[in-house]
Amino acid sequence: MNRLIRIALIVIVLVLLAYWAFRPRPVPADFAAVERGTLQVTVEDEGRTRVRDRFVVSAPVPGRMERIALEPGDPVVAGKTVLARFQPTDPALLDVRTRGELEARVRAAQSAVGAARADRDRLRGELAFAQSELKRMQTIADAVAQRDIDAAAQQVEALERAVQSAEFNVQTAQHQVELARASLVQTRGGQTAAIPLYSPVSGVVLRRLQESEAVVPTGQPFLEVGDVGEMEIVADLLSSAAVRVQPGQQVLIEQWGGERSLTGRVRRVEPSGFTKISALGVEEQRVNVIIDFDDSPDARPGIGDGYRVEVRIIVASRDNTLKVPSSSLFRHEGGWAVYRVEDGRAIRQRVELGQQSGLEAEVVSGLDEGQQIVVYPSDAIGDGVQVVAR
Repeated sequence: MNRLIRIALIVIVLVLLAYWAFRPRPVPADFAAVERGTLQVTVEDEGRTRVRDRFVVSAPVPGRMERIALEPGDPVVAGKTVLARFQPTDPALLDVRTRGELEARVRAAQSAVGAARADRDRLRGELAFAQSELKRMQTIADAVAQRDIDAAAQQVEALERAVQSAEFNVQTAQHQVELARASLVQTRGGQTAAIPLYSPVSGVVLRRLQESEAVVPTGQPFLEVGDVGEMEIVADLLSSAAVRVQPGQQVLIEQWGGERSLTGRVRRVEPSGFTKISALGVEEQRVNVIIDFDDSPDARPGIGDGYRVEVRIIVASRDNTLKVPSSSLFRHEGGWAVYRVEDGRAIRQRVELGQQSGLEAEVVSGLDEGQQIVVYPSDAIGDGVQVVAR
């Protein structure tokens, strides 16, 4: 009898050991909670900075250009800084056709000044009207949606930048008139003195295209100047992403070299795309998107012309949205699903999604706030499998 009891005890112990050794063990997994918050849908890509209004200084007539002493980065003042000195070809050697071209250039430059002034005056009128509309909305803020007030403020900012560009165009056109007149006087008067070429705008030298003394033809560029305080960003987006971008949308500017992100606004989406070959050799259709900085130049020290940045354009933003990490989602029977954690087990749960960003997704139905879900589910996790927090 005692022997049978001992055998039974041994069998029971072996069974318990076998059960303990081969029992299903919980799969370690990472958990996250379903929560409410702001969901931002963004379009991300690389961009580069550029001076908004740049001016390429070129030779007004054929002749000899003296050596340029200015270096990239040197400051220049409009109408005062001499960029280069130019020795025209002997007027006696210029034919009637060349003089006629110079006279036509003067007339064209004068017409350009008139057109630039008309455009500037038109933009000033639009700006004044937009400012009055913004003030009117602010006085009756209780009866106007905040979204309309924000849109009016963005319109005022855009027109202010447009007026600045129009002022630059007027200065540039006036400089062209003075340059064309100086060239014509040289040919008519038989003078051979060097023509000083003054900077058309205040700013810095961006690039020096010609350094040594040389004989150059008409239109030969030798310097680029511009104001680095007036910068913009151009980002070439895939055409499939660019269709979601609209002027006025907020932009987060990152990886520019500073510790914090900068902000900006989309000013324009160019209507025409172009073909670009990717690093993998694939042809892509790209569209240029122009972005203005919201931050002042003091908030972005060191950024120059042609610098690389990363932009995140916010194409949609929703507050108080039920959302889950995108890493918790997987495809199931033609839809989306997650693993909901209940009593230590993973329960497959179908969900209906709304807006999706790269990191988060809006949950329309299928989950409640506060529920635990599995993120980065492995192949070892299935419906009903025991799970434990990693």
